[in-house]
Amino acid sequence: MNQPAAALSLSEIGQIGIAVQDVRRAVEFYRDTLGMIMLFQLPAMAFFDCSGIRLMLSLPEGNQPGEKYVSLIYFKVPDIQSAYETLRSRGVEFDGKPHLVARMPDHDLWMASFRDPDGNVLELMSEIRPPSR
Repeated sequence: MNQPAAALSLSEIGQIGIAVQDVRRAVEFYRDTLGMIMLFQLPAMAFFDCSGIRLMLSLPEGNQPGEKYVSLIYFKVPDIQSAYETLRSRGVEFDGKPHLVARMPDHDLWMASFRDPDGNVLELMSEIRPPSR
C-alpha cells in the first residue's frame, strides 16, 4: 500500500446536505417541529446550525443528466487548493477544480466535488477570509 503524498486527513465535517422535494415544507419541519436553529434561507435551500455543523436542505440536483443526490457530506479544509492537489495525487477524480461558490460578509466559500467508489458525492469546502474584509 502506498503512503499518502501529504499528511492530509479529511476529518472535520463542515456541512451535511439533504435533498428535499419542498423547501418550505422541509423548513417548517426542521425549524418548527424539530426546533432546529435556522441560519438563513435562499429560494431553493435553507441552512440550519447543528452544534457548529451546517445542515443544508435543498432541492435535488445532479452533476450529470438523470443523477440526483440524496445527501452530501462537506469536508472542511483550511486550504482547498492544497487538499485538492493532495487528493488528486492519491487518485481521486474531481468533478471540477475548486471554485468560488459565494462571497459572504466575512469570507469567500470555495468548494470542489468528488465521488466515492459507489458514486456518492463528497465535497471539499473552504472558508477563505480575504484580507480586505
